[in-house]
Amino acid sequence: MTTQIVSNQKVSLSSTVLTQDLAGESVLLNLQSEEYFSQNEVGTKMFFTLIESDSIQTAYDTLLKEYDVESEKLKQDLLKFIENLVKAGLVEITDS
Repeated sequence: MTTQIVSNQKVSLSSTVLTQDLAGESVLLNLQSEEYFSQNEVGTKMFFTLIESDSIQTAYDTLLKEYDVESEKLKQDLLKFIENLVKAGLVEITDS
């Protein structure tokens, strides 16, 4: 079952996760599960845009302006990305 994600919600870094930016790419360490996750340049941009924005909608708007991508494709990719981050315990979704 997938998590229902609403665009006015906020994505926050989980308290048990450390991040390291490595020349545009990033590594995330979940201290609880002791698993490493790496992100390429686009994944890193999406990740930091999500956690620095006041809502998922704001992050979506920012990414849509920055990348040459169809709006529906970005929406689908972003929601799937968020679901994967939640499942890995890297972020939490809260009401903004």
